[in-house]
Amino acid sequence: MRNHTKIYIQYFGDGWLPCEVCGRTAVDVHHIEARGMGGGRGKDEIDNLMGLCRECHIEYGDKKQWKQFLKEIHERKVQYTAERRAKGR
Repeated sequence: MRNHTKIYIQYFGDGWLPCEVCGRTAVDVHHIEARGMGGGRGKDEIDNLMGLCRECHIEYGDKKQWKQFLKEIHERKVQYTAERRAKGR
């Protein structure tokens, strides 16, 4: 298993994880800031990793016009998860 996939699963939990865009099963962990486009090795951080189904990864991944859309969706998921953890759930 690749390092960025491990980081994502450790943060959000093991088992079934939904696509952050459409809710289907996430099968890819996408780098919002692509490693090959300046994301670098330091971008294997939860703020830069999002789970996507294959269809959404093809449709939205690595396309400039969708980057802000993906960031906003992912920021909400990270914030929601952090709030639930703070409440002990």
